[in-house]
Amino acid sequence: MILCADIGATKTLLGLARMNGAGRIEVVASQRHVAAEVGSFDAMLDGFLRDHASHLTVPLRAACFGVAGPVKDHTVTMTNLSWHLDAAALSQRLGGIPVRLANDFEAAASGIDLLRTDQLLSLQTGQAAARAPQLVIGAGSGLGVAFRVWQASDDGQSGHYGVVTGEGGHFSFTPANDEQDRALMRLRPHVARPVAEHFVSGPGLANFYTFLDTEDSGKQVDKAPHRVATAMDTTGLTGEEVARRAMEDGEPRALHALHHFLLSYGVVAGDYALATLARGGVFLAGGIAQKLGAVMQDGRFLVGFNQKGPYADLMATIPVHVVTAPDLGLLGAAVIGTRI
Repeated sequence: MILCADIGATKTLLGLARMNGAGRIEVVASQRHVAAEVGSFDAMLDGFLRDHASHLTVPLRAACFGVAGPVKDHTVTMTNLSWHLDAAALSQRLGGIPVRLANDFEAAASGIDLLRTDQLLSLQTGQAAARAPQLVIGAGSGLGVAFRVWQASDDGQSGHYGVVTGEGGHFSFTPANDEQDRALMRLRPHVARPVAEHFVSGPGLANFYTFLDTEDSGKQVDKAPHRVATAMDTTGLTGEEVARRAMEDGEPRALHALHHFLLSYGVVAGDYALATLARGGVFLAGGIAQKLGAVMQDGRFLVGFNQKGPYADLMATIPVHVVTAPDLGLLGAAVIGTRI
């Protein structure tokens, strides 16, 4: 049995997984937790194992935790949450089993091969090239990025995708138009360095709502923003609320923010896809893509994705899919766990 987890800034999904008789990994138990509602990671983990003891019909053999933050020396201090995880301490807590800490998007990218075709919503069919690089990117509490690169076996006849991760959400933000230029200028005095995550994430949707031009009697009015939305600030305006105002209330300002969010999400994903020539496909993971999948099909995302000057025709050949499986990171953590 493998203990696995997908640990984000706002939510954590814990699970138990095993290899079934067909040689396929399956999650036999899972539970979602909201970080703000739990005392500590250790308490959450102990509670999960206690509540799901009936599923532990065989001993735990390994654990892998996908964590939203860079891994260094087998430890992670999370970027958008005040949790510190140490693989050695967790191994001791779990009876000495091997424990692997992985970046959350290393885990997500490791789960791509387990997806069924009905767990992918196609935005652009494209022409998938076998063994070509692939991009996994997802806006949520932050912006995660990982690349899948084919690694051939010694005989050259087989192989598998290896995963390259980083902190792609902290790349500098590139405005898509003059209006976004002005939004960036309003944001700049409030942050040390504006990055993609400031606009392409859940909090980023709220930032578009706050920092974009607003209209008053037909005139453009610059309103001084009072707060930059971040994953760690749960008391201000959230991207979820902006999405609700847009989707349910039809509020013009929220619809305007959503428009720019979709455009910028496409720009960022397209830039990464072009940089790596991700002809194997682009996979949009994370909760926002799942919730806005139908809206993302209206073409605004693809406008930003494909508008790459002389490479527009090339970009149109790259498949783009929304991952609708809510447990991609958990599946990927289980995959990594089986390897150790």
